[in-house]
Amino acid sequence: MQHADKLPTGVLDDVRVLDFGRYIAGPYCAALLGDFGAEVIRVERTGGAEDRVVLPLAGDDGGAMFLPLNRNKKSVSVDPTSDDGREVVRRLVRTADVVVANLPPQGLKALGLDYESLKAIKPDIILTSMNAFGSEGPWRERVGFDGVAQAMSSLCYMTGQPGQPTKFYGPWVDFSAGMLAAMGTMAALTWRTRTGQGQEVQSSLLMAALVPGAGLLTEQAYTGIDRQPNGNRSQTGAPADMFRTKDGWIIVQVVSQALFKRWARLMGEDIWLADERFKDDPSRVINNAAINDRMSAWCAQRTTDQALAELEKMNLPAGPVLNAREVLAHEQVNAIGAFTQVDYPGLDKPATILNTPVKLTASPGTVRTPPPVSGQHTDEVLHSLGYDEAQLVALRERRVI
Repeated sequence: MQHADKLPTGVLDDVRVLDFGRYIAGPYCAALLGDFGAEVIRVERTGGAEDRVVLPLAGDDGGAMFLPLNRNKKSVSVDPTSDDGREVVRRLVRTADVVVANLPPQGLKALGLDYESLKAIKPDIILTSMNAFGSEGPWRERVGFDGVAQAMSSLCYMTGQPGQPTKFYGPWVDFSAGMLAAMGTMAALTWRTRTGQGQEVQSSLLMAALVPGAGLLTEQAYTGIDRQPNGNRSQTGAPADMFRTKDGWIIVQVVSQALFKRWARLMGEDIWLADERFKDDPSRVINNAAINDRMSAWCAQRTTDQALAELEKMNLPAGPVLNAREVLAHEQVNAIGAFTQVDYPGLDKPATILNTPVKLTASPGTVRTPPPVSGQHTDEVLHSLGYDEAQLVALRERRVI
């Protein structure tokens, strides 16, 4: 039995990850691994990577998108296209367990980060690669961002009003691809523990975008129904929409006969329980105008808090529609520890960033260190690889680091 002071502080304490990711999917995957104890070394070009300045907060070195995606990381600044830079990368790979990179196959190969090249350096390496459209097929080398994958998933078509496809504001596809890649990496690490074998873990924006529409696509393939968008109204039940209150908006989602019975009683419309128009979810969707009108009238007579309190008494799913300021202040958001604060050079106050989004009771993920400035740990890491001070000076003079 281990003593308490001998227990690991994280599930992945003995794992080293090289993060060549940029923007969201790759960096978020590596950040999640770092939350659970992995040593994550962000490898970026000299002078700093382009993703540092998205939504700038701290000049040219730290943006509002960069900060939450790069907690718990070290930064090594190196030019991987030069011969000396390639040697630095090779030495790093020899010490690593996982390489994370979100590039098309040809991009990986050009930088020597494809699986075959990495495996030749370290046979049990795990490569976690992400790209826009997958590693096979005619679109494998195309570039694409979150919005492109959203558009190709059918969900932009189904969002908004007829005749106006609507993209979701947040880059949910990027984050989903990063989460799926992190899950795959953990599975690959478990496989390597059992067999000693490394492998490539592949994630793509297109595949991640298809996941939330799984039911819609299965239904379409089987029935050919060709569903059309209808704003915020659900196509699987009613009332399931956003409704205006005296002082804001709420969302109510009544899906299933049990919930509809409770809703009808709350509205004083028990007679609707014997009405053929509302006998089941499909019928209620067809006849949702009457249901939504009743719900709208009820909400218009109440404040958001009053409406939610009455809906809660009937155990009906509902919540407020919040803006960003309201999210940061919401009692439940803060009760679950959704945010933490980190210091960062150039900011006159701590930055609020999202915490680890999944909780483990015995070995929780934690935000231990703030995101690094560009090249902050170059000397430290290269010293550990065997470079002496004179070699570092020479590499810096040649702008390799």
